Amino acid sequence: MKILIVADNKDPLVYSPNIKKRFGDVEVILGAGDLPMEYYGFIVSSLNRPLYFIFGNHDLKHYQVFKKGERAIQVGGAGDDPTSLQNLYKNSFGATYIGDKVVRLKSKKLLIAGLGGSLRYNKGVNQYTEFQMRLKMLKMVPRLLWNKWRHGRYLDILLTHAAPRGIHDKEDPCHLGFKSFLWFMDKYKPRYLLHGHIHLYSLNDKRVTQYKETTVINTYDHYLLDYEENNG
Repeated sequence: MKILIVADNKDPLVYSPNIKKRFGDVEVILGAGDLPMEYYGFIVSSLNRPLYFIFGNHDLKHYQVFKKGERAIQVGGAGDDPTSLQNLYKNSFGATYIGDKVVRLKSKKLLIAGLGGSLRYNKGVNQYTEFQMRLKMLKMVPRLLWNKWRHGRYLDILLTHAAPRGIHDKEDPCHLGFKSFLWFMDKYKPRYLLHGHIHLYSLNDKRVTQYKETTVINTYDHYLLDYEENNG
């Protein structure tokens, strides 16, 4: 199964009339943040494939719409805030938001979790301390344990915006990675951690790193992952 991951930049190879010729065999698309929703919409409408995304620390025009829409669903159900839910649907552009969630793509036998945002550096939107990010992970634990019991593994892919600390990250406060991502990989052993946030300016920049049982990939611009499907 081929998975197309996009992040941080509207790649001219993707944002092109030839997208279907280049990526027509892709079955799933993932968005690792810092991209406009309209770009996701173009990809979905062009390839007619499901797209799952998280937000980064930029391009947050629609961020509050998704957060408000989620709260309306969780608190009172679909009938309590129709305006919010309509906005959520209207602004989704055919994509599915998986921030702070663990989802199973049943038809692809794929277990994915999404953790958006970056390490806090100026108290901006969708920025988190290490403690806050760890709390987000702990809320996922019941579903991860269910996955382990039901499917024999916790997770296949952890989709993040920021990088793990010491893997592909930079030393400036904005681009420093999360230590808690290392803990997550140690504990729950996803096959892949796919992130954005770290721009690649040279062909010599490292894109793929093996960390114990997890392959960490910087998906800046776009990355085409040839994924071997699981049995359950």
